[in-house]
Amino acid sequence: MSNTPSSTRIAFIGGGNMASAIMGGLIRQGTPASHITVVEPFTDTANKLRTEMGVHVLAQADNSLSQAQLVVWAVKPQIFKEAAAAAASLTRQALHLSVAAGIRTDSICNWLGTTQLVRSMPNTPALVGQGMTALFACAGVSADQKSLVEQVIATTGQYLWVEHEQHLDAVTALSGSGPAYVFFFLEAMTEAGMGMGLTQQQAYQLAVATFAGASSLAAASSESPEVLRQRVTSKGGTTYAAITSMENAGIKPAFVAAMQAAEQRARELGDEFGKA
Repeated sequence: MSNTPSSTRIAFIGGGNMASAIMGGLIRQGTPASHITVVEPFTDTANKLRTEMGVHVLAQADNSLSQAQLVVWAVKPQIFKEAAAAAASLTRQALHLSVAAGIRTDSICNWLGTTQLVRSMPNTPALVGQGMTALFACAGVSADQKSLVEQVIATTGQYLWVEHEQHLDAVTALSGSGPAYVFFFLEAMTEAGMGMGLTQQQAYQLAVATFAGASSLAAASSESPEVLRQRVTSKGGTTYAAITSMENAGIKPAFVAAMQAAEQRARELGDEFGKA
């Protein structure tokens, strides 16, 4: 297999948001649209992919998938098994990359008849090139294949490898579902700002810029978030009043419990939809 995305023929099973994010990143980085095939049964989505990406779109799996060196599985967990049954015999020669939530590698390898599989957990900021994706490789994946996956995923943002597959459930809870937590806080901050007399636009702009700026500061700093927080929390000051209120309300343990609930649900998805 060639070790660059630009010379690799890639098939996507499913053409939704995450697939589109990866496709867009690949094309921007030099992969010809003619090297990308997508299986997408929904007509509106298929037409959008043809128009905006210029890729080859199939309504269902056919023999053209046998040309793919990399197959990206971007289907909903509940239809993965069905989609795999339609494509397995056509894709045994390929490296497989799953971006489907919850479905474990033993199920996918069984359905596809291969051990050349990398399972990933991306998140939606991939749509703007700011994604965070965790990767787990099965034993049948070579170093060159891992490198290819890295290059593909790097078009959507950052990535990291985990050694144990069960850690992907924790990744799902932290970064996979994580953008929703940020949006939840943005909602609350915007609502609070409006209650204090700001317009919705003003409050939202302040909230979004604050999250983005604080995240950039944390990324650039070698100090812990606890130290960074303490730096802006003078005893008796405004930030102290806010943090004390949140601590008294039990927000941190509630937040931890929420992520534990997400991790538990990720495990359940694997059990529910991963049956052979």
